[in-house]
Formats: sequence, structure tokens, C-alpha cells
Amino acid sequence: MLSSLATGTILTMTSYHWLMAWVGLEMNTLAIIPIISTMHNPRATKAATKYFLTQASASAMILFSSMINAWQTGTWDITNLSSEPAHILLTMALAMKLGLVPMHFWLPEVLQGSTMTTALIITTWQKLAPMTLIYLNINNLSTAVLILLGLLSSIIGGWGGLNQTQTRKIMAFSSIAHLGWMITVSSIMTNIMIMNLVIYLIMTTALFCSLILSKSKTIQDTTTAWTLSPTLTAMMMILLLSLGGLPPLTGFMPKWLILEELIIQNLIPTATTLAVSTLLSLFFYLRLTYTTTLTLSPNTIQTEFKWRFKLKSMTFFMAPLSTISILLLPLTPLMLL
Repeated sequence: MLSSLATGTILTMTSYHWLMAWVGLEMNTLAIIPIISTMHNPRATKAATKYFLTQASASAMILFSSMINAWQTGTWDITNLSSEPAHILLTMALAMKLGLVPMHFWLPEVLQGSTMTTALIITTWQKLAPMTLIYLNINNLSTAVLILLGLLSSIIGGWGGLNQTQTRKIMAFSSIAHLGWMITVSSIMTNIMIMNLVIYLIMTTALFCSLILSKSKTIQDTTTAWTLSPTLTAMMMILLLSLGGLPPLTGFMPKWLILEELIIQNLIPTATTLAVSTLLSLFFYLRLTYTTTLTLSPNTIQTEFKWRFKLKSMTFFMAPLSTISILLLPLTPLMLL
């Protein structure tokens, strides 16, 4: 299933023909459905059904968009999308695939119904194919619509996460907010969008590795994570602050460059709204850092602490990814070259 998932994404990323891109997206969707529903409980089945319906609808819209374009222009080339209805359909379809506002409702629900590892795949790997299609079609899509989608996503991604207690739902809203930043800058400077995507993938993977290792499914679980490994909890705190975009951590770099680019393009109100929306996201990251590291919650005698057994899961990826997620800011000039 995982190899089919990878093949589907790579097929979409390397294709020039709309039908091949669509086939890649379909392979991707069909491969992850069994992965989501491996838990054999009603919530996992419900999550898999929701995921299938939204992704199938988005794929159908992509197919309609490419058919309309082929009908009017006679070409199936991905970069030659010149028909106006095709642009609108494609924007809506890709927003649905990525989970951008207002087509974001499926993402927190699907993540909550799946395991931590599956949630990691959905928030990282599953974003690559739609982002590639946005990158290829960026000259044809409406700048105003993309900026509006990005602004709404960053605001609602922060707002929706304020009231959550489940770490997977918090990560879902965090993902929506981060994608909002990427989509806002995509029509202005694609290089920054790609860099933001790479940093987002690294930071999210690092944090999910920490959550998987400490088995933290709710905020309450994070309060007893220190018994497993104090170093891990300290690392989680810095990772969360990096995701929130605080200097001098890696997460500050894409936000800084995006705001700078928006100000250069004289989009001051857009930049201000994005900066203010970050405060919303920062609140729930700070709440997680507080419960993880800065406080011992009033636990009852019956509370089970985690035993420090020999680790069964691999920490091979976690160490380099966590380091990159924290210390990359000084390399900003190198990345801009």
C-alpha cells in the first residue's frame, strides 16, 4: 500500500498529461484508504469514508477541469490550462485535496479517526501531489482567489485549533494554517512556497515522531510525557515553538520571507492579517508547550506514568529532523541564493 501511495504521488509529480496526473491522484487515494481503515473500528471506517468521498469529488473536478480545457483548446498539457471554467474547477479541486478553507472540514475528522502514523502521512506526503499541480499551473490560476484562500486558511487554521484537546486535531488545524501561508505566497513567488513546504514537512514529521514516541494522543497525555524522556519533552517544546514561527528557530524563516515578499508587492493588509492570524496558532502551540514541559498537572494517585522501557520504535529520523527544525535559521541567505 505504501509503495502504491508513493507511486501515485510520483506519477502525478512527473506527468505532463492531465489524465496521467489524474491516474496518479486516484492511485494515491485508493492506496491510503486501507491504511486509514487498518484499525477496524467504526471511527477509522468513518474517517476512511470521509477521506474517500472528498478526494474522489476533488479528482472528478480535476478530470472535469482538464476535459473542459481539452474540449476548448485541444490539448491535454498540464501547463496549458487556458479556459476560465477550467481554472475555477481546478482551484476548487486542489483546495479540497489540500484541505484549504472553506473545503477543510474533512481534515481534522479524518486525522482524528486514523492512527498517528497515518495522520503523519496525510499531513505530509499527501500534500505533495496537489502542491505540484498548483506549482505547474500557477501562471493560470487567479492570484486574488489564491490569496483569499490562503488568508482564510491561516485565520481559520488558527481559530479552529484554539478549542481542541486532541493532538491530532491540533496538528490538522496547524496544517491548514501552514498551507494558508504557502498558498498566499504561491502566486507571488513559487521559490518561497517550495521552501515553506519543505520546512513544513520537516517540522511536522519531527513533531509527529515525538508524539508517536511518547504516545501523546491528547493534551492530558503530554503532561506525563516527561516520565518517558525529559530530553524528548524539552525537544517537543522547542519544536512546537518552531512550528509557531518564533525566532531564532527554523519556523520563523518562511514566515519572515513571506511577509517580506508581501510587503515588497505592497500587499500590506494581507501581510498584517497573516501576521495576526499567527498569534492564534501560537496560542495553542504555547498551550501544548506549557503542558508538556513547563508544568506538572495536578494528577491523582491513580494516574499511570509511562515506564522507560527500551524503545521499540525507530528514532533514526527524529534526531536529524528535530535538529533541522530548530537550527536552520542562520542558513537563510544560503537558501535564497
